[in-house]
Amino acid sequence: MIKKSLLVLLAIALTTSCVSKKIFSDLENKYTELKKERNALADENETLKNVKKEAELLKTDLEKTKAERDKLTTDYAASSNNLKALKSAYDALEKNSGEALQSNLGKNRELLAQLEAKEKALAVEKDRLNKLNADLKDRSDRVNELEGLIASKEASMKKLKETLSKSLKAFEGKGLTIQQKDGKVYVSMENKLLFESGSWAVGAEGKKAVVAVGKVLGDNPDISVLIEGHTDNDKFAGSVGQIENNWDLSTKRATAIVNIISENAKVKKENLTAAGRGEYSPLMSNDTPEGKSKNRRIEIILTPKLDEISKMLNEI
Repeated sequence: MIKKSLLVLLAIALTTSCVSKKIFSDLENKYTELKKERNALADENETLKNVKKEAELLKTDLEKTKAERDKLTTDYAASSNNLKALKSAYDALEKNSGEALQSNLGKNRELLAQLEAKEKALAVEKDRLNKLNADLKDRSDRVNELEGLIASKEASMKKLKETLSKSLKAFEGKGLTIQQKDGKVYVSMENKLLFESGSWAVGAEGKKAVVAVGKVLGDNPDISVLIEGHTDNDKFAGSVGQIENNWDLSTKRATAIVNIISENAKVKKENLTAAGRGEYSPLMSNDTPEGKSKNRRIEIILTPKLDEISKMLNEI
């Protein structure tokens, strides 16, 4: 419409040669303003179109939201009804089980008290067990240490026996025997090697054997030495007044052996003991000459120092 009006005005202006320049300029300005107005209206029209599209989209979203709202309303109503039903069921269950619950609560309290008492007893027993385990380990360690010490003593006594066997090899078959038993070493010398009948004086050959024993003992100063004199059961028939009986004779013979061993300065005198056993510890029956000969003897019993072992045994 505006465009047509402008065209008419321009046509009039062109046909009328007598129109002044001022009028033409005013018309041209008017045309420019109208053109601007047209462009503004076109932009406004485009904006309205966009607004319309957005309104249509909002309407669609609104409808969708209403549908979701309606569905949520329906779900809420269903859930509310379910909740009411569950609450009613729970109230009924609570009402019906109240007495049983109280009874169970009482039993549970009693069981809890018993459980606490047992837990305390268990803790006490656990502490006792831990102490026993500690004591057992301590004792086990001591036993292991003791076994090691005993094994060491056994080994040293075995070595001592071997040393004595080498030192006394010259007297083999002359009534001298050496054996190791019960942790000790036994050197047995028959009287035929040492004494004349009824005498306690040691012969030359026998003295060599005793001196050899003393030399080995001098190299092993921690060995306890018990010298025992033994006789057969024949009554002593020597000089009256010097020897009273076999017991007295066996003691004097043991003492004679102690005196010879003591001649070695390296032997500790406090480790030596003389004892007379008389006829009361025979090796064989005295009913035969062979038995009597075996029973007439000197036994040198070598024992390792057991003070340390005894102390450990008392501590176990």
